[in-house]
Amino acid sequence: MMSFPKKIVLASHNAGKVAEFQTMFEPYDVKIIGADVVGLPEPEETEDTFEGNALLKARHACEITAMPCLADDSGLSVTALDGAPGIYSARWAGPTKDFDMAMKKVWDGIGDKPDKTARFVAVLALVHPDGMEYVARGEVNGNLCYPPRGGYGFGYDPIFMPENETQTFGELGAEGKDKYSHRKRAFDNLEALLKSI
Repeated sequence: MMSFPKKIVLASHNAGKVAEFQTMFEPYDVKIIGADVVGLPEPEETEDTFEGNALLKARHACEITAMPCLADDSGLSVTALDGAPGIYSARWAGPTKDFDMAMKKVWDGIGDKPDKTARFVAVLALVHPDGMEYVARGEVNGNLCYPPRGGYGFGYDPIFMPENETQTFGELGAEGKDKYSHRKRAFDNLEALLKSI
């Protein structure tokens, strides 16, 4: 049975993600090191799938740091927008990461279409310096609302209500979000994958 390394570099400059992963890894006594701590540059995401981009980022980080590296590629896939913004979710927020603008762009794109369903997708890639690679995916279905609600979370959290909930991820807070989180589901699938080896 494989286990997690004691130190993992997270290939992300997003402080919210670093904190979220640190909480998930807490029971395993794993220290998560953010990309900014080790001065990791962000590679250009050139793949056309969540899996491809997660692996690209994890491999890039591992080459530079020679440490076990974890990357996630995640995004919002909106039914009425044929799956957009999808892998371009962060890019819709522009260079200044303006997610208020991105959420409005999503809502304006839906317009008067009655279907407000969407799903959050997260793919995790764990790459070891010895060349071993592990990939796991997690998803959560839900509905969109506008204007944004709640001050928790980040990204598109304030407009996304998981199925059977009347609160957005932005209102649920870390504990409430953890119950549904696509990132947590991907983490659980990664954990199960390592245990099966």
